[in-house]
Amino acid sequence: MIANPQLSRMTPEEYLEWEPTQEIRYEYSDGEVFAMTGGSKPHNRIALNLASDLNTHLQDSSCEVYMVDVKVKISSVRSYHYPDVVVTCDSRDQESNQFIQYPCLIVEVLSPSTEAYDRGSKFAKYRKLKTLQEYVLIQSETIGVECFRRNQQGFWVLYPYEKGDTFLDAIASGGNHGSCSWGEPPRPHCLPKTALHRLPSKVSTFL
Repeated sequence: MIANPQLSRMTPEEYLEWEPTQEIRYEYSDGEVFAMTGGSKPHNRIALNLASDLNTHLQDSSCEVYMVDVKVKISSVRSYHYPDVVVTCDSRDQESNQFIQYPCLIVEVLSPSTEAYDRGSKFAKYRKLKTLQEYVLIQSETIGVECFRRNQQGFWVLYPYEKGDTFLDAIASGGNHGSCSWGEPPRPHCLPKTALHRLPSKVSTFL
């Protein structure tokens, strides 16, 4: 993400009108716009695999899965961001074709140039979203997933996963780490267990 000093500050309304006319995507934060840098092939493949699994897993529910080109609006901090994958199960998000406001799951695939931002100030902004239940960070050069889940007290708890692990549904089970199953009814905050095994062990190798 790169700031453009040649652009003057914008209101959110000006940004939403201006950004679709640009050749590349821009994120917006409190008046400033930031160009989105392109991702690597492994980055793209991981996001695609996970979005495809989630879409299949949630196909019989009212939830919708989006990736890459759909913005998330965070009204309280006047910002718009492009997550790699986002899931919403809130009917209010059907009111706009430009952005999501009520996500339950956001996924970011980490890149060397954006990892610090995704872990830091971007996550801090995402935490302002009251409907958000899970924030997932996926490594793109090694096999590793960090899933931050909001517990019943409103605190964010880290659940790390490595190769060979399966995703657990700590929220739906009330904190009793019950495993997600493809045979169970779709649950918006339950990541499909196959997604982790599709991560590349190395940049050029896909499992």
